[in-house]
Amino acid sequence: MKNILIPTDFSENSWNAITYALSFFKKVKCNFYFLHISPYDEIIGEDSFFDTKDIAIEKISHSDKEQMQSLLYKIEKLPLNTKHYFFAIYEYIFFIDAIRKQVEEKNIDFIVMGTKGASGLKEKTVGSNTGDVITKVKCPVLVIPEKATYIKPKEIAFPTDYNLFYKNKILSTISCVLSLNNAALRVLHIAKKEQELTDHQKKNKNFLDDYLEDSIAHSFHFLSNSNIEQAVQCFVESRNIDMITMIAKNLNFFQRILFHPTVEKISYHTDVPFLVLHE
Repeated sequence: MKNILIPTDFSENSWNAITYALSFFKKVKCNFYFLHISPYDEIIGEDSFFDTKDIAIEKISHSDKEQMQSLLYKIEKLPLNTKHYFFAIYEYIFFIDAIRKQVEEKNIDFIVMGTKGASGLKEKTVGSNTGDVITKVKCPVLVIPEKATYIKPKEIAFPTDYNLFYKNKILSTISCVLSLNNAALRVLHIAKKEQELTDHQKKNKNFLDDYLEDSIAHSFHFLSNSNIEQAVQCFVESRNIDMITMIAKNLNFFQRILFHPTVEKISYHTDVPFLVLHE
């Protein structure tokens, strides 16, 4: 049984994440927790009296419940898996606190979040809430961009510089996702120029190869490019990559691939799902 947490603000982006998650975990017995968060510090000013806050929260809670019921009714119209169970949760605390609370209480295996891609050169490619979750919550996060539509992943890219040791928690999550979809892992090393790996890098690469061994289809690739985003874009297009997975701790790749504002058009920001892993 997998426990999946999906924060929702009832927008099209969050609906896209929901439909993707239902398809992605189609063959898995799952509890889906739909979480709506309305921090009351954003609803009412700090100078309000307690009873005023309670009244405001009660009104908003009623509105939230109506929207949640509409969402659940919309989900019921989809071709559902009888192994899927749905639960509605409401929180009125800070966003990250609410996520952490549910991850701990519900023993969450994956968080699935929709996000809107950059619409301007100075905008971040990932929204602030999604960015906070994938950097501050120690739980695998599946990020579904606004234009991503579900396609059963056959090729999953794993950009890495081989400088991190891959712990069992990371590798078991990757293996789980690959096995769920009978997908292949394409390990991608990007550097400014081709040069021999250090002993530390070789050790980590060999460990990864040994772990995957014959049980999981995988291959190792190298691209020479000083622009990591361009290299990933090229790889995504040439290999028809369906998903990108990264380790949050690997800041060199993680920050530039997922967060760096881009001058040139990088389409994977808006149509390729990301699986962000934590140790």
